[in-house]
This record gives sequence, C-alpha cells and structure tokens, in this order.
Amino acid sequence: MNLSRIRLIEEDGCEIRMIHFDRVEQARREVIADHELDRLSLTYKVLGDPNRLKIVMALKNVEMCVCDLAAFTGLTDSAISHQLRRLKDLALVKSRRDGRIIYYSLDDEHVKRLLTIGLEHARE
Repeated sequence: MNLSRIRLIEEDGCEIRMIHFDRVEQARREVIADHELDRLSLTYKVLGDPNRLKIVMALKNVEMCVCDLAAFTGLTDSAISHQLRRLKDLALVKSRRDGRIIYYSLDDEHVKRLLTIGLEHARE
C-alpha cells in the first residue's frame, strides 16, 4: 500500500469522529436549489474549455466579431461561432448587430467579475 497516500488521508481527515450539528445545519440553511447548482456547474464546465475561456477573456474589455475572435484564437470562424452559441446559451456573452457585422461582448458585469476573481485566484 502507498504510505504517502495513507498519510495524506490521515492529515485530511479527523482524528476523532464528531459531527458539528450547528455547522451542518448552517450549511443546510444556505444550500441552493438543485436547478441553480446545475446551472452553476454547467457555467463552470463551459468556462473549463480553454478555447471558450480564451474567447471570454478576449471579450472582457472589448467587443469583437467572429473574424476578430478567429484571428485572435487561431480557430476557424465556424469553430468560433459554435463556441459563441454555447456561451450565449448560458448568458455569458451577448451579441449586437451593426449592419452586416455581429459584435460579441460579455453579457454583463457579473461575467467580468467571475473571470477577474477566477484569474486572481489562479495567480495566487
């Protein structure tokens, strides 16, 4: 048996089995509905793809069209359009038509804050 794994489990666990009912109850009071958990999980899953994450990071401070995003990421226009559909479905990006060009930007400040906080955490 792997001794380092055994030590890790021991360090992460409790030395005695004791349930803190007040903490469990607090967690129960603050739990969010399953449909909200599913939506949040899907949001993180979608942002977990490096190409989609690169797209939303590019849109953090400037709106761009599919051609701009393709040039930036090195992906095809078709691949960018496919990724943008996924991002729009979750209200992470929005579009604006200007004549024959459609520009994309982050849907709102919440998405920008989500990216900023995530990046700050990753850089710690």
